[in-house]
Amino acid sequence: MKKALIIFSFIFLSFTATTFAQKPDEPKVQRDPVLEADAKHNLEVAWQYYKLKKAYKAVIMRFEETLAANPNFSQMDEFLFIAAMSSKNLADGKGRENLALKDDEEKKRFSPERLREDATVYFTMIKDKYPNSKYIGETEKQLKTLQPKSNP
Repeated sequence: MKKALIIFSFIFLSFTATTFAQKPDEPKVQRDPVLEADAKHNLEVAWQYYKLKKAYKAVIMRFEETLAANPNFSQMDEFLFIAAMSSKNLADGKGRENLALKDDEEKKRFSPERLREDATVYFTMIKDKYPNSKYIGETEKQLKTLQPKSNP
């Protein structure tokens, strides 16, 4: 009887070990609650800039600040999306902001070509890193509009 119990225990433990070993562990990202709260605040403010004020440069500045401080922000796909849309809108001359640029560096940073490149990079990041994002459909649509037109 003891022998059967030992064999059964060995088989059971072997089975459970293989079963658990086959399941891929999802990586758990440790998020600092203070950084997360700050990033959420920046996102909320950025949405207000985007929707209400059409202040696209301010959205980009908030995004860059958040990306530098908290690249693992839980809602980074959403922030990438409004940063990409803001870059595209600025490149197209939309928005209420007066782009009075102070120096040559800022002129390069906010040139239409550079803004289109940034928008493309941000949309591509959403597509690559967040394929299940709720913004993926609009992202793919916007990427098509940003692709250079080929001459026949």
